[in-house]
Amino acid sequence: MLRVSRRSILLASASVPLALAGFRATDSGRAAESAPSQKPATPVVKDVTRTLAGYIVKAKYDDLPPNVRKEGVRTLLNWVGVAIGGSSQPATHIAVSALTPFSGPPQASLLGRRERFDILNASFLNGVASHILDFDDTHLRTVIHPAGPVVPAILALAEMQPVAGKAFLNALVLGVETECRIGNAVSPEHYDMGWNVTGTAGVFGSAAAAGKLLGLDEQQMVWALGLAASQPVGLRESFGSMNKSFNPGRAASNGLLSAVLAAKNFTSSDEMIEARAGWANTLSTRQDYAEITSGLGQRYEAALNTYKPFACGVVMHPAIDAAIQLRNENELPSDQIARVDLKVNPRVVGTTGKKTPQDGLQGKFSIYHAVAVALVEGAAGEKQFSDRAVRDPVIIDLRAKVVPVVDPSIKSDQVDMTIVLNDGRSFHKYIDHAVGSLEVPMSDQALEKKFADLADGVIPPQQARQVMDLCWGVENLANAADIAKAAASA
Repeated sequence: MLRVSRRSILLASASVPLALAGFRATDSGRAAESAPSQKPATPVVKDVTRTLAGYIVKAKYDDLPPNVRKEGVRTLLNWVGVAIGGSSQPATHIAVSALTPFSGPPQASLLGRRERFDILNASFLNGVASHILDFDDTHLRTVIHPAGPVVPAILALAEMQPVAGKAFLNALVLGVETECRIGNAVSPEHYDMGWNVTGTAGVFGSAAAAGKLLGLDEQQMVWALGLAASQPVGLRESFGSMNKSFNPGRAASNGLLSAVLAAKNFTSSDEMIEARAGWANTLSTRQDYAEITSGLGQRYEAALNTYKPFACGVVMHPAIDAAIQLRNENELPSDQIARVDLKVNPRVVGTTGKKTPQDGLQGKFSIYHAVAVALVEGAAGEKQFSDRAVRDPVIIDLRAKVVPVVDPSIKSDQVDMTIVLNDGRSFHKYIDHAVGSLEVPMSDQALEKKFADLADGVIPPQQARQVMDLCWGVENLANAADIAKAAASA
């Protein structure tokens, strides 16, 4: 008679779920992965965080090439303008009201406003104001808005401890360099997963820039970057709401907090960017760490910054450019337009596919509204992405005639547009590089006009002129905080 022990029954029954789960029972009774379910181990990468930290700590203003310094100054000027312009927006009012009861000492200015806040809250609020119009700078490869997380942090810090203009500009460039290199390492997969890279990578830029001004040593900078890695913020689902501006604002204050803590030797892992359970492996399906560490001090992502001529998502800029050109060249009457066909990059519909935006913030992520308002009003500035414009019956009627078609051969700064009128006539425009791109950049004069337009109605023209002059001359300032003080409302 066959005798079966209780132990053998238990082992046999245990092997069934293990086998179903892709495991086999070893001779010792331990579970091990079977060959079919084995996955390549994540390569072990070392010293990415430390290499970057070492560079940030050692990099000097005198090391910056002239073109990088110039782009840093342009980045500053553009950011101050959009921060002033956004200071009177509802989102900024709400955030100021919400945080006023909890603010600490009045250490730092709010650009375009009278209130002063502690540096952590000031950096957050100025970051919100600078992004609420979606009119700020853009690193096109990653679609990071570089200044938003970086400048508010170091400008607030400069009001608490004086910072010479050259040191300030050096920190700004290093912050931009840090966030954009880290963004490069995981783009576009990180963004495609749903992350808002301005918040998730921007926190590193803020930590690096603030840490540089606080004089962190290499180990402290490693910790600052590590603490920043623990604070990724921002999901693309927030686009079209006030929440989107929260992301760079929080990245600014989180990065500043990281640097302040690290300065007091608040520790972190030394490999928070590259470790198997670190930032890059957790937040992206692809990592290219050479983008972070190669060519430090030789090639500069900060030199590749661009500035928006239109107050909306940058992926719509080629279509707006084409629409305005066709309107102006042919004096197109909007009420005679039967159809607007445009071939666009896949990211356009994926990011800006809101067909029926309900307010100005949603309009900034509607290719339908952007094209329609450009054809009706011949512009795409702050006023064209207001609640008024989004609810205009003429614009609503025309946006129903906008037909975007995804074409993988169309690059991110291109569009192919054909407008057909009711009488059968058609007009065509192909944009190879949109205005505001690296190939067709905004001039210094165009940036000044943008600044003046944004400041109009917020601060007097003579004050706006003074602030612009301070930005252009930042390298000669004894204290960069003069910019923040001059930009505050009297």
